[in-house]
Amino acid sequence: MASKLFADAKSALDGLLFDGMTVMSGGFGLCGIPEKLIAALRDSGVRDLTVVSNNAGVDQFGLGQLLTTRQIAKMISSYVGENKEFERQYLAGELQLEFNPQGTLAERIRAGGAGIPGFYTKTGVGTLVAEGKEHKEFNGETYILETGLVADLAIVKAWKADPYGNLIFRKTARNFNPMMATAGRTTVVEVEELVEPGAFDPDHIHTPGIYVQRLIVGHDYLKTIEQRTIRAKETA
Repeated sequence: MASKLFADAKSALDGLLFDGMTVMSGGFGLCGIPEKLIAALRDSGVRDLTVVSNNAGVDQFGLGQLLTTRQIAKMISSYVGENKEFERQYLAGELQLEFNPQGTLAERIRAGGAGIPGFYTKTGVGTLVAEGKEHKEFNGETYILETGLVADLAIVKAWKADPYGNLIFRKTARNFNPMMATAGRTTVVEVEELVEPGAFDPDHIHTPGIYVQRLIVGHDYLKTIEQRTIRAKETA
């Protein structure tokens, strides 16, 4: 079996990128985002990207870097409230946006990875989310049709991996990364710790290596906090 391990993010993305492609980017807020792969996307200069991500990073970090360089043409997201450049581009008509309720976005990705082209949900019925979508009644309740999502490339951040690409995620980083790993036509993973083959108890593996095509080990993660809140010092 050919090795899945690459030297760095640039080499791991070599031959995979093209203008106009769809990219899924894992993480929840700034937790568990593929920092090194996002930076490599920025440096590659690839343009007109459609990016599927729960959020759009913050200014100058995470996906916010790709907004600054104007490499993203469309976002398919749930929460985008931490990025002023995102707001500016959207309000100026420079950036397309497809809003999704957070649970719907997660299920659209999971469905895409499972080969399910569409599903019905009650979430969004009677709101702007439902406009233009098929409505259907089940047991006296109205549902709307949502489509599964598949990307040309999924970039994922994991906590631990073995050389076969079996992955373990840590805490909140498990929210979107595992389903995105299944929904990319090609999945590239960056990981904090590489373990020896056979080190994982099979019951502890979150994502099997069959979904992973390329793998890098990242170092010196910034792990930036979106909003640092510090309690005021109490006075006597």
